[in-house]
Amino acid sequence: MTFMTSILVYVMIWVVVLFMVLPWGVHIAENPEPGHATSAPEHPYIGLKLFITSVISLFIWVIAYIILSY
Repeated sequence: MTFMTSILVYVMIWVVVLFMVLPWGVHIAENPEPGHATSAPEHPYIGLKLFITSVISLFIWVIAYIILSY
């Protein structure tokens, strides 16, 4: 696997994992402020979710790298 292919595979895995991680721990506000969407999450914790996504993606990428390299 070349360097560019490795990066591309990691990015594709990262995006898929991000969409799986985004709904984790979402709680909708019971009384949203005026002007806010009623479906907006109260505390999205986006930084934590990006970190978790990166760690899970790295783990999956290592497995994919081993499988595709040998």
